[in-house]
Amino acid sequence: MPTSLDHLKTLEQRLLWLSAWTIHNANHLRDKRDDDVKVGGHQASCASMVSIMTALYFHTLRPEDRVAVKPHASPVFHAMQYLMGNQTLEKLQNFRGYGGAQSYPSRTKDIDDVDFSTGSVGLGVAETAFASIVQDYLAGKPWAADRPLGRMIALVGDAELDEGNVYECLQEGWKHDLRNTWWVIDYNRQSLDGVVHEGLWERVEAIFQAFGWRTVVLRHGALQRAAFEEPGGETLKAWIQSCPNADYSALTYKGGAAWRARLMNDIGDQGDATALLDRRSDDALAALMNNLGGQCVQSLCDAFDSVTDDTPTVFLAYTIKGWGTPLAGHKDNHAGLMNKAQMADFQTRMGITQGQEWDPMANVPDPDALNTFLRANPFFAAGPRRFSAPPVASPGPIFLDDDVQSTQAGFGKILDALAKSKSELADRIVTTSPDVTVSTNLGPWVNRRSLFAREVRGDTFRDQQIPSTQKWQFSPTGQHIELGIAEMNLFLLLGAAGLSHSLFGERLIPIGTVYDPFVARGLDALNYACYQDARFIIVGTPSGVTLAPEGGAHQSIGAQLIGMSQDGLVSFEPAFLDELSIIMDWSFDYLQRDGDGDPDERTWLRDETGGSVYLRLTTRPLEQVRWSARDDATFHQGVIDGGYWLRKPGPNCEIVIAYQGCVAPEAIKAAGRIGNNRRDIGVLAVTSADRLNSGWNAARRARARGNKGAKSQIERLMEQVPRDCTLITVTDGHPATLAWIGGVRGHATTPLGVEHFGQTGTIGDLYRHFQIDADAIVSAASHLSPGKVI
Repeated sequence: MPTSLDHLKTLEQRLLWLSAWTIHNANHLRDKRDDDVKVGGHQASCASMVSIMTALYFHTLRPEDRVAVKPHASPVFHAMQYLMGNQTLEKLQNFRGYGGAQSYPSRTKDIDDVDFSTGSVGLGVAETAFASIVQDYLAGKPWAADRPLGRMIALVGDAELDEGNVYECLQEGWKHDLRNTWWVIDYNRQSLDGVVHEGLWERVEAIFQAFGWRTVVLRHGALQRAAFEEPGGETLKAWIQSCPNADYSALTYKGGAAWRARLMNDIGDQGDATALLDRRSDDALAALMNNLGGQCVQSLCDAFDSVTDDTPTVFLAYTIKGWGTPLAGHKDNHAGLMNKAQMADFQTRMGITQGQEWDPMANVPDPDALNTFLRANPFFAAGPRRFSAPPVASPGPIFLDDDVQSTQAGFGKILDALAKSKSELADRIVTTSPDVTVSTNLGPWVNRRSLFAREVRGDTFRDQQIPSTQKWQFSPTGQHIELGIAEMNLFLLLGAAGLSHSLFGERLIPIGTVYDPFVARGLDALNYACYQDARFIIVGTPSGVTLAPEGGAHQSIGAQLIGMSQDGLVSFEPAFLDELSIIMDWSFDYLQRDGDGDPDERTWLRDETGGSVYLRLTTRPLEQVRWSARDDATFHQGVIDGGYWLRKPGPNCEIVIAYQGCVAPEAIKAAGRIGNNRRDIGVLAVTSADRLNSGWNAARRARARGNKGAKSQIERLMEQVPRDCTLITVTDGHPATLAWIGGVRGHATTPLGVEHFGQTGTIGDLYRHFQIDADAIVSAASHLSPGKVI
């Protein structure tokens, strides 16, 4: 009967073939409309991973484990899922085509069981560490403590170690006593543009050990280790370990005869070493020299089995890029493809007859025995591991009674009120911030709900009776995860926590705060989190040149456009506290939605699918607007839909002022002054340029599909405005944020905003300098006649 090792070696060859064939089919056999466009794929990068993925998935993994697969190993992953019945032949044949298996593993676009989307290099690696932290966070909560702890595993390309976010993550993991995390490095020593520098493995090992990781170096496979036991073996071992990466790659590509010539020249005059080489044919010698630890299923299984505790572990697995294919070792093989002649030769060597290329059991000696082995696999036997969690109801909007207050302070007060409550929603909230917890008004929440750590740590200042407004007590039940200053880590943690319902079956409501200009510093990780459909609230505060004395480095300009353009993220910028209360209550529900995506015919937004939320807040205290009309359902709905009339335009309206955010007082003041000599002036309060713009575009698409009655919120608002009226838009941010509103019904528009780096000064100074104050609005109006654009 075949042994488990025999089955693993068979599966290794199956994955090598199917991944290479999938890419070949996409590039050379499938009909292509764009003959000049290379479909692509990474046959060589797949080949270096087949042994690692075989040992991991078919020997080591448990159902509770989660894996981030190296982006360029996507065809191996899809081939493996195809063997297990979790991927269709149709999608495999359409790899990198419309509706086919994705170029890189995707949680949202692939049908097979992807744990973490990968593709943005390095981020999938770091995400596993934050997923492990989230798993530990849940383990400390009484409502989620009975789950088995899984290992969060990343399959890492060695070139990914050039990414800074990997090292930022290591430091954060060390702070949080990271555990149950494995990184398996595909150390093939080749990247897109060349060969990796000598001695990188020593630097990698030293860095990981410095942060408390166990390092396991898999340099030699079982064949090599056996050869080292022969007479002359130590000489061969010393030669291998001193051979430069570039030489090793070149000799691998050239094959057995080249290996023999080089080895005979270097060590062949030493008797035993010569005999060791002479006992092997050229093919056997090539197989020996290609038998590195990361290409040896037996060595990999032994290494994985040797780790029995929860210490974070990195496996540095030496591999051959292009292993087992005609591309092996060539420095240009990263994006290289086997041509038809090479593939035909490869097919013959793999023993695949024509017509059986897609057969899961092609050239398998004992298909029944292999199928029995696969059905008994514990990782796949559990079926798809996508969990769900019931939604947690919000207690409703928490309205504040402040007469003058900023939205940033209001945000802190709303969270503090929730912290006092006994609601399930409050228990499910987890907050985080990159070293700006207090300055973004999370302090009261943290004082009531404490900080998370796996072990209890007291508040030294309180213990020593030193007065402080901050109660920094750490415990497993704490609900704030304090981070260092790296914004990439913030968004990676929000992404992991925002997938808790799917990864771990427990609902979390993650809320992160960051200085608004520094959203851009974590933008790649923010995009990555949204691409995975993670659910969270990110609060960018303080924002804009309104943070006047801080100067240009702390003043955001284009953040509003990020909020408008980022898929999977809805952005709001409320001016008043009642707007903020309504938006936060809606956001708690929106994060948890998982509907079918049918558009809401009021706005034409696909709100039932849910998503994440970005709040752009400010430190500028504003006098609150209070009148009874703001208590009705129409006002509440307008706030959520993106805009409402603060002052409705009359039938003879000549000017409408549209504002977003904390410039509201400037717009209101200007409207009062302009109203002295202009008729029926209107003031449009925009709470979300993002939702207004998205709804407009969605309604336009619906009309193009034949639904002539489709109308968006901004179209309903602007149809009340006479066509010869002029629109003045103003915001503390880029003027393009609101300038598009003029295009809804063809109104002449004067957009006011900030286009250049800020500077220090008072709010009045800077509003005057950037022409977003009341005087600038009045001046713009004074130069306008109906239909004229300034």
